[in-house]
Amino acid sequence: MTPEKKPASPVILKRIGIIIGTVALTLAGSLFYFNARPESKRVLILPEDVPPVQSEAFERLLEAYAGNRMVDGNSITPLKNGDEIFPAKLDAIAGAEASICLEIYEFWGENVAGRITDALIERAENGVRVHVLLDYFGSIPADPDKFTRMEDAGIELFRWREASWYHSGRFNHRTHRKLMILDGRVGFIGGANMGDDWWKTDGGGRPKYRDNHFKFTGPVVSQLQAAFMDNWLRAANEILLSDTYFPEPEPAGDHRAQVIISSPSDGQKRIRTFLLLAFGAARESIFIQTAYFYPDPIIKQSLKDAVQRGVEVKLIVPGEKTGENIVRFASRNRWGPLLEAGIKLFEYEPTRFHSKLFIIDDHLVSLGSTNFDNRSFRINDEANVNILCSDFGSRMRQLFDQDLESSEKITYETWKSRPWWERGLGIIGNAIGPQL
Repeated sequence: MTPEKKPASPVILKRIGIIIGTVALTLAGSLFYFNARPESKRVLILPEDVPPVQSEAFERLLEAYAGNRMVDGNSITPLKNGDEIFPAKLDAIAGAEASICLEIYEFWGENVAGRITDALIERAENGVRVHVLLDYFGSIPADPDKFTRMEDAGIELFRWREASWYHSGRFNHRTHRKLMILDGRVGFIGGANMGDDWWKTDGGGRPKYRDNHFKFTGPVVSQLQAAFMDNWLRAANEILLSDTYFPEPEPAGDHRAQVIISSPSDGQKRIRTFLLLAFGAARESIFIQTAYFYPDPIIKQSLKDAVQRGVEVKLIVPGEKTGENIVRFASRNRWGPLLEAGIKLFEYEPTRFHSKLFIIDDHLVSLGSTNFDNRSFRINDEANVNILCSDFGSRMRQLFDQDLESSEKITYETWKSRPWWERGLGIIGNAIGPQL
C-alpha cells in the first residue's frame, strides 16, 4: 500500500507564504522604483560640429542645455585658500541685513564651523532670516551643540539626506554643493568646505588644502539663490518668497555668467552634458583642475578627440599629499591610454589639492563644486557657474599656470613604472569605479 501523504503543517505553509510574499513585494517594489524614477538623460554619443566657445551659437547651446540664461553685469572676486576664503565669508555674514542661505557638504571644527556658527547666530538674533542646509554625512564630525545653538537662535536648519533603511540611496546620494547667498545680492561658490583643514597650515606654513572659492555680485546671484532653493524646497517643503531672497537685480560688473546645477533626483546630467559641449567646442586649449579624476569612457573619449583636433589638454590632479590614496591609485590605473593620446597630466605636490576649475580656450570658465568624476556627474548634487569672458579666462589661466609650477608632470614612462602594490590598490578601487 502507498503510504498516505501527510498534509503540510501550518508552520511550513506560513513560511512558504512569507517567502512568496517577500519575493512578490520585492518584484513589485523593483518595478515601481525603476518605472517611477526619472528617466536618465545621459549623453552616450559625442556631439559633433560644436560651434566655438566665443560664438553666439555656443552661448545659445549653453542656455538651452544648462537651464539658465547668460546674464550680464556681474562682478567676480577669486578667493585663494582659507586665508582669503573664510575672512571674506565672515565679513559677508556680518554685513547681511535681510537673509542668509547656506548649503554646504562638510561642516565641522571650531576654527571654521565654530566661527561660522557664531556669526550666523549673531545675525539671526538681530532679525536676519537664516536658512542652513548641511549634508548629513558631511556634518557628522560637527559638535551637535552647534546645531542646537543655531536652532535656539531661530535659524532654520536641516541636515539633508539622513540615511535610513527605507531610503538606502541616501547613503550614496549627497549634496556636494557649496553655496552661500546673502540678501539675494552677494553669492559665494567654489570648492572649499567649512572644515578646519581648509583654514590650517602644515609644518612648513603652507595651507593644508589648495582650493578656490569665488564671490559674486550682480544678476547671476539670483541664479545662485535659485540653486539653493532647489534643495531647500526638498528639505523644508517650503517656498521662500519676497525681495528678502530675490531683490531686483542690479549690475555690479562686466562679466557674463550663468549657474548650472545637476542632481540625480531629476534624471538630469546637466554638468556632464555641458562639459561634453565645452570639450567639443574647444579649438585651442582645455585646462582642468580637479580633486578627483575618474571620468566615464565617453568623457575620456571627448578629451582624446580634442587632442586629435590639435587642442592642448592639461589636467592638474592631487599628488601624494592627498588622503584618498585608493581613489588616486584607481584613477592612475586608467591614465595609460590618455597619456598615449597626448593628454598632459600633472600632480600637485606641495599640499592637498581640492581645486575644481575648467578653462576652455581662455574664454569659457566653469567653477564651483564639480569634480571630474562619476560622483559629480551622476550621483551627487552639484552647482557651478559658467563665465564667458576672455579677461576672466586669462586670469584663471594665470592661476592654473601658477599651480602648474608646483606640479610634477606624469609621463607615460613614469606611469608604467609605478609599483605593483599601487597597481593592486588601484585594481581594488577600479572594482567600485562607478561610485568614484
